[in-house]
Amino acid sequence: MSRTRFGDMNCGIGQALEALGDWWTLLIVRDAFFGARRFGDFERSLGIAKNILTARLQHLVEHGIFDKVDIGAAGQRFEYRLTDKGEALLPVLIALREWSDEWIFGRGNEPLLMMDRKTGKRVPKLRLIAADGRTLSFADLVPKPGPGATKETIRGLTPRR
Repeated sequence: MSRTRFGDMNCGIGQALEALGDWWTLLIVRDAFFGARRFGDFERSLGIAKNILTARLQHLVEHGIFDKVDIGAAGQRFEYRLTDKGEALLPVLIALREWSDEWIFGRGNEPLLMMDRKTGKRVPKLRLIAADGRTLSFADLVPKPGPGATKETIRGLTPRR
């Protein structure tokens, strides 16, 4: 059974899923944030098969999320480093972790806390903020076609009667 592709979907979430691939990908990116750089680091941390890890790392490099850097050690040795595009995934990972902490583990059972290096205090929960500083909920939002919207996307945003 092959994976569904979202490359032709006119949707930011669909396009992000196409670039990221599958669940292994976000775990690889997570480990990169925690300092993993070499193939063996990811393999040990995740317990992932070599062929799957190879494919996922190649996918991340092709999509500009990682740079593959020859570190010049004996033979060919590479490190995988997050690009700016990859580092921009931090809020996505934080949001997923916060959701899981609340809805899977439950408050008070979080397996990992994110702390501010400078203050030593826990990082506040992510939230959507309006231009005036208000916290926004889904009820406060209205989707509007953007400049890249296709006719199909616009139709999808038209209220149904």
